[in-house]
Amino acid sequence: MTYETSETSATPVAGAQTVSSGRRPGWNKVPEVTAYFWIIKVLCTTVGETAADLLNEKAGLGLTGVSVLMSALLAVVLVVQFRAGAYRAGVYWLAVALISVVGTLISDNLTDNMGVPLETSTTVFAIILAIVFVIWYRRERTLSIHHIDTPSRESYYWLAVLFTFALGTAAGDLVSERMDLGYWLAALLFALAIAAVALAHFTLGLDAVWSFWIAYVLTRPLGASIGDYLSQPTGDGGLGFGTVVTSALFLTVILVLVVYLSVTRKDVAEPQLVARRAA
Repeated sequence: MTYETSETSATPVAGAQTVSSGRRPGWNKVPEVTAYFWIIKVLCTTVGETAADLLNEKAGLGLTGVSVLMSALLAVVLVVQFRAGAYRAGVYWLAVALISVVGTLISDNLTDNMGVPLETSTTVFAIILAIVFVIWYRRERTLSIHHIDTPSRESYYWLAVLFTFALGTAAGDLVSERMDLGYWLAALLFALAIAAVALAHFTLGLDAVWSFWIAYVLTRPLGASIGDYLSQPTGDGGLGFGTVVTSALFLTVILVLVVYLSVTRKDVAEPQLVARRAA
């Protein structure tokens, strides 16, 4: 599902000049919103759910220790991402996978370690995300992911992504607990919600940027429901594959798709389009 016409790409254009604002036309740091984007995003959210559960069960560090470890790994990968001159599929999607785990752990820590009700954490994360968007727009005058071409915009982008995962985790858990749907019905509910957003965008003119970010939030509980359905025991309504098998399966698929995109560059805008936009 593609919401916006591409305006920048990760491919530098010969002769493109760096403007005074620090923008580098043609050097967008995130991928184009294609079907591959949404597939990998959902896979990453699934891994975020199952990997967080796996690490909490097997690492022996406790929820807090695992959170510190994964946050440190995320910080390292984000440093590499920020220092990269352009979008690199491997680095970008590794950051998304790690941020999905960290976002899940933030919500789990609040709920399990601190006893914060899901209603409260969901509300707080929604408010924080809204504040990030407000500040981002006031400073940059755009929330479009086709303009992630300065360190400032990239900072706002990754901060927004982190809180979409935290919000999606809390909201998804809240819906699942309150409605007691079961894993596959919960996944169907969130898939229908995403379809409704796409329909509103393509037929009713819902703003492209907001359509993207709403769908981005909703893919988190969708992926979590899929991960739980595959990994949880059959007695609890799952298929019983376990967190190890489920995490390994989805990580393998993510790796294959990322390698494919790194080679084909199908998630990068055409240089000719970038040249016209930069002219």
